Amino acid sequence: MRLTGKLNAASQELVAAARELASQVDGLKFKPPVACVYNPLSYAWPAHESYLRKYGGGKKRVVFLGMNPGPFGMAQTGVPFGEVAAVRVWLKIHAPIGRPAREHPKRPVLGWHCPRSEVSGRRLWGLFAERFGSPERFFAGHFVANYCPLAFCEVSGRNLTPDKLPAANQARLFAFCDAHLRRVLEILEPEWLIGIGGFATERGRLVCEGAKIHVGQILHPSPASPAANRDWPGVASAQLQALGVWQGG
Repeated sequence: MRLTGKLNAASQELVAAARELASQVDGLKFKPPVACVYNPLSYAWPAHESYLRKYGGGKKRVVFLGMNPGPFGMAQTGVPFGEVAAVRVWLKIHAPIGRPAREHPKRPVLGWHCPRSEVSGRRLWGLFAERFGSPERFFAGHFVANYCPLAFCEVSGRNLTPDKLPAANQARLFAFCDAHLRRVLEILEPEWLIGIGGFATERGRLVCEGAKIHVGQILHPSPASPAANRDWPGVASAQLQALGVWQGG
């Protein structure tokens, strides 16, 4: 009973922190080239809350950190790197998905009916499923989060990543995201923070400065990276083994 209470307390704290972040970023205004802003912590909150409550309990040895929601991943499902099939089948999360107040016609939120596969999410969750078998075994010592909860579209519909935002917008947004990440790490008390790609690693190092957390990096699974298209699971596993985060095999 005592252990269950600790697990529930951790997940509840993550839920409270996510609610606060959702409210904070909802109040931000963004300049061009941003045309549309998607906040899945708002319109897909039931799914995100389910993810935190199911898998956010207790301390984690390793926290994986992504950049922000992909247009066919978390923007559709409310789960970090949330490729639809991975979330429904492996993570077994089923919750209502709403719609943002303003959508780009080329980037509609279709939720569980989204026909596009988020390749990055398929690769990431596929690696974890292959290595650990069940989500319960993976989340016993690991967690996956995003640094920024928002997705951005340009007028053309092209995805805009947080590192490409105007400096004035970055300052306020990153202040909220830094504080939230710091809170997540306080709750989960990991030994390792693993940035998925360079941006997440950079922000993670800044937040972890002075903390007793090891920060490492793995290759981002995006198909936009030629290196990621050559056995990304093997490359990422080798990187984690070289860091000492995972053991061989």
